[in-house]
Amino acid sequence: MHELAVTKSILKLSLDQAAEHHGTKVLKIHLLIGELRNLEQDWVQRYFDYISKGTPAEGAVIKVTKSPVSFLCKDCNGQFTANLKEDKKLLCPHCGGFDYDMTSGRELVVEKLEIL
Repeated sequence: MHELAVTKSILKLSLDQAAEHHGTKVLKIHLLIGELRNLEQDWVQRYFDYISKGTPAEGAVIKVTKSPVSFLCKDCNGQFTANLKEDKKLLCPHCGGFDYDMTSGRELVVEKLEIL
């Protein structure tokens, strides 16, 4: 159900930006969503379709690009990605180190709006 709260925020941002740029219609919303966000495009679109009725965003298409879970190794500065569902022991593939920071995978970004 957290998709509804997130979708309300996306709608508000879209409508605010459309108004700020003198737009009359929101056509498409491009989102970058990290793999760890657990947000599904189908549900976000369904909620958006429902809550945007009667607004300039009614009928807008949600386009989602998933961002992988990425890390930066503190030992060698190597960057790497990992599938946390499959990788049981997460080590830097460059040096074998286990001291790293997550650099992506949790983001939720409106990358682009297409408006008229």
